[in-house]
Amino acid sequence: MVLWGTSKEVGYRHACTGVVMWKEEYMRILFLGDIVGRPGRSIVRAKLNIFRENENIDLVIANGENSAAGSGLTPRISEELFDGGVDVLTSGDHIWKKREIYEFLEGSDRIIRPLNYPEGAPGKGSTIINVGNIKVAVVNLLGRVFMDAVECPFVKGRREAERLKEITPIIIVDMHAEATSEKIAMGWYLDGIVSAVIGTHTHIQTADEKILPRKTAYITDSGMTGPYDSVIGRKKECVLDRFLTQLPSRFEMAEGDIEMHGVIVDVDEKTGNALKITRIQIKS
Repeated sequence: MVLWGTSKEVGYRHACTGVVMWKEEYMRILFLGDIVGRPGRSIVRAKLNIFRENENIDLVIANGENSAAGSGLTPRISEELFDGGVDVLTSGDHIWKKREIYEFLEGSDRIIRPLNYPEGAPGKGSTIINVGNIKVAVVNLLGRVFMDAVECPFVKGRREAERLKEITPIIIVDMHAEATSEKIAMGWYLDGIVSAVIGTHTHIQTADEKILPRKTAYITDSGMTGPYDSVIGRKKECVLDRFLTQLPSRFEMAEGDIEMHGVIVDVDEKTGNALKITRIQIKS
C-alpha cells in the first residue's frame, strides 16, 4: 500500500488494484533539532515561517536548550523563537545554564524541561497545546546513560503518556539523550502509546526514521539547527585542541554553513497514529 496525500487529505492506494481504500484528516507536526546559538536562531527567523506555510505545517516544536550562545535559554530568546514560528520549546540538560529562565519556566505553557528531573525543579515536563480545536501533548524526557542522575525516563515517561492519553491521542515525545540505545529503547517502549518519539541532544541527524509496528513515528536524532561548519555547533579548532591536548578549552560558537534540520510527522487526528515521518534539511 502506498501513502499519498495533498494538502490536509491523505489516503492509501492499494499497490496492485489502485483502489483508494480510505481518506482522513491529518495533522502535520514539524520538530526542529536543537537550535544552537545566534546562527540557529537566524535561520529560524529567515526560513521557518515560509517553510511552515509552504508545507502546511500545523504545529512547530523545537528543542531550544542551546539557543543562548550555544548553551541555555533566556526569556528574550524564547520570545524571539516564538515570533519566528516556533509554538513549543523543549529542552534538556542545559536548560539550567541561564538562571533567568527559571521563573519564565514556571509561568509558560510553551516551554518545558525534562519531566524526570526531581520534584521541585522549576517548570514542568509536559504541556498541552490547542491546534484549532485539537489538543496536542508534548513531553520532554532526559536520558540517564552518560547524562545527569535523574529519575527513570521510562517509568516517568510511560506514566505521563498514559495520563495524557486520557486527554488527547496526539502525544509527541522529545527524548533528549546521549546513547542511541537508550533512545531506541524508548521508541519501542512507547510504541502504540504516543504518536512520535524524537531524539535530540547529539546534534547529528540520523537516517533511521520509521513508523514502528504500533504506529509510533521514531528517529534517533532529529539533527541540529545551527552552523554545520563546526563540531556540533562549536568552532572546529577549539574542539580539536581539546581532543589533541586534553586541556581545558573554551568552546566558541561556530558561524558558517547554517542549516535547519528536523522531521515532519503526519499524524491521524482521531487516533494519534503516525502516518509518515520525513527528515528535512534546509540550508540558509
